[in-house]
Parts: sequence; C-alpha cells; structure tokens
Amino acid sequence: MNNEWIYIAALDEIPRQGARVIETGHGDIAVFRTLSDQVFALRDHCPHQGGPLSQGIVHGEKVTCPLHNWVIELNSGVAVAPDEGCAQRYAVKVEHMQVFVAL
Repeated sequence: MNNEWIYIAALDEIPRQGARVIETGHGDIAVFRTLSDQVFALRDHCPHQGGPLSQGIVHGEKVTCPLHNWVIELNSGVAVAPDEGCAQRYAVKVEHMQVFVAL
C-alpha cells in the first residue's frame, strides 16, 4: 500500500448502516458507515463467491453478503467462522467530516 489518500465523499453522503462504492484502478471498493459513524473500506467482493459486499446488510461492525449470507468483519475483512476467507481491507480516515481511503 502506498498510502495515497483519495477523497471519497462527505461522511453524510454515505448512508448509516450502508455503503457507497467507488471505482478505482484497484477494482471496486465498498466504503461502509456503521450506525455509530465508524467508516471502513473493503474490496467490494465477497471472498466466498464474489458477491457485492456493498449490497449487504451492515450490522454492528460486520456486513452480511447478499448472496450466501457470509458475514465479514468490517475492521479486518475476515470472514466470521465457520467460514474462511478475507476481503481486502483499505485504510480509512475521516477529517472534518470528509472520508478518505488509502490506495
């Protein structure tokens, strides 16, 4: 990771318990916002069968894939046991209500 910070959106433009997708040269990245305004970014690709995590259900600090209900930890990208796998995670920072992702 080269830590190039890319502006994504104002925090309020990402729905609580939802996601926003950004297209990058690294593939689509899903930027999630929790109910408590924590922000996480994962590759928008479930490690199971590639489902779009951005269309999943955000609950706590997890997202459930819409295809086969795999649950992924937002802070690490790791699938919750008994499932195994990992979605690529990206560093996120929020400054003055503006969201940035490191690519």
